[in-house]
Amino acid sequence: MIIITKTKRSSRNIDAAKLEKMAHILKSISHPLRLEVLELLEEKEPQSVAEIREQIEVEQSLLSHHLTKMKDKGVLDSFREGRNIYYRRAFPEISKIFDCMDKCDIF
Repeated sequence: MIIITKTKRSSRNIDAAKLEKMAHILKSISHPLRLEVLELLEEKEPQSVAEIREQIEVEQSLLSHHLTKMKDKGVLDSFREGRNIYYRRAFPEISKIFDCMDKCDIF
């Protein structure tokens, strides 16, 4: 982990701790499959692994790997009902990242 100790302040004046958290979250979702999962969960949550897999059409092992990583990083929450594991966004505000990227001309 990189720790920011000194930085020139921009007009936004974001403190170092917040920059660290922002970088952590962005790193945690920086894969097309993870972004797609978040987009699906924005539409309907919670969803089981099987429900997500039906929509994304990817190997279950690969999907489970990414879901676990996002949960471990605090981006997703999960709970078990019987044999199914359901996932939801840990904080719905993460969807604002999509709004921001959608407005950006570089994509």
